[in-house]
Amino acid sequence: MKRRTVLGSLAAAVLALSSTVVAAQEKKPIRIGVITEMSGPFADYGRQVQTTIEAFQKAKGDTVDGHKVEIIYRDTTGPNPEVSRRAAQELVSVEKVDFLAGFGLSPNAMGAAPIATASKTPMIIMNAAATSSIVMRSPYIVRASFTLPQVSAPLAAWAAENDIKTVYTLVSDYGPGLDSEKAFIKAFEAAGGKVLGSVRAPMANPEFGPYLQRASDAKPDAIFAFVPSGDTGVQLLKAYEQRGLKDQGIQLITTGDITDDVFLDRIGDVALGLVTSHHYSMAHDSPENKELIKAYQAVHGPDARVNFYMAATWDGMNMMYDIIRELDGNIDGDKAVELAKNMKITSPRGPIEFDENRDVVQNVYIRRVEKVDGKLYNVEFDTIPMVKDPGKEE
Repeated sequence: MKRRTVLGSLAAAVLALSSTVVAAQEKKPIRIGVITEMSGPFADYGRQVQTTIEAFQKAKGDTVDGHKVEIIYRDTTGPNPEVSRRAAQELVSVEKVDFLAGFGLSPNAMGAAPIATASKTPMIIMNAAATSSIVMRSPYIVRASFTLPQVSAPLAAWAAENDIKTVYTLVSDYGPGLDSEKAFIKAFEAAGGKVLGSVRAPMANPEFGPYLQRASDAKPDAIFAFVPSGDTGVQLLKAYEQRGLKDQGIQLITTGDITDDVFLDRIGDVALGLVTSHHYSMAHDSPENKELIKAYQAVHGPDARVNFYMAATWDGMNMMYDIIRELDGNIDGDKAVELAKNMKITSPRGPIEFDENRDVVQNVYIRRVEKVDGKLYNVEFDTIPMVKDPGKEE
């Protein structure tokens, strides 16, 4: 009799466990459609978002309260808004995704925006920083990254407060460069500074020597520069050094794109001492940043470096996981966006929240490239707290 009772209890326990497993398996899977640049000249963006999502799901799991989270990637091959639009349409209509995410380049985010609006699909931007107006293209967009005016204007204010009275600007001749230049000049002049001249370098095969010579002839206290990260930034820094502008007392200040943490090893010692402004540094000292770096390196190797795009991807994934949890997997676009825009997050970059336009509000750091334990890092030495995007204030 006792044996039958024990067996009956075991059978009941097994049945209850089986029912729980079946119930968990029956929970609706959540699908995230990631649109990014996975081939072509901007393939680094796609690689960074994909490797970060892999690290995130390895650390946090690929289920949220029993809801399996599936990632579906689509490649834009570069700045192709029409390709992005078609990818978004297919992801929403055919793949039935619950979220759209990714978007390294602003044109691709703008291409997908009408689809997000028509389908009421929450769209989390993980980079796409060149255009302040992106969030205005759809009420379902939330930008978890930054904008170029958001990091350019604080650098101008810092410069004016730190004995830089005159500046010459040098930017790459395309949308992000022009936005950065405009924001810097407006903030610098508002702080009492004087711009002695401006020059724009072509995107293809720029020869920075003549432009730097023009700046040298104007004898400013500093040159403000914006060029894309990677090899173009290396060319600028080498030309600045070769022209001897530092020895002439002309300081170079830039946004953090030039000293992207991922590229610092490639840039080398020519970057030492460069002052930049940005919202993230791998050297940022916080438990949240250490968690991100540890998780990323656990998957991609102990020497792997983490940058601002990876930090925003990490935050975007956390946001979507929180929304899934709060809505128990029943993703309604309006409810999801309402939850997202009211979030206050302790991010690997510091505290972040969102403004009335669903755009990120965050600290901007003034950093200097230094060697720490033999490696180059953007070491933060000043903080401009909780900066809103100034690009929409005009």
